[in-house]
Amino acid sequence: MSDLIPLHFLSRGEVAEIDQLVGGAEDVHRLEELGLRSGVMIEMLQPGTPCIVSLAGHRLCFRQNDTVGILVRAGVAR
Repeated sequence: MSDLIPLHFLSRGEVAEIDQLVGGAEDVHRLEELGLRSGVMIEMLQPGTPCIVSLAGHRLCFRQNDTVGILVRAGVAR
């Protein structure tokens, strides 16, 4: 089983499974409203700041400080 890493550590094209959202209750709730939940697959489209990810056919953009609270398992097959 792969280790948890912050979302911004993914490389372009890398796919990962969201495992945990870490942060204040309001921040976590906001991320969940965007569709970021445990078990959801995500693909890194553009690493860096801002980073752009693909989630269920949608593109989401995050500043690096937003992604620190998104922990993923890289290398998980879709």
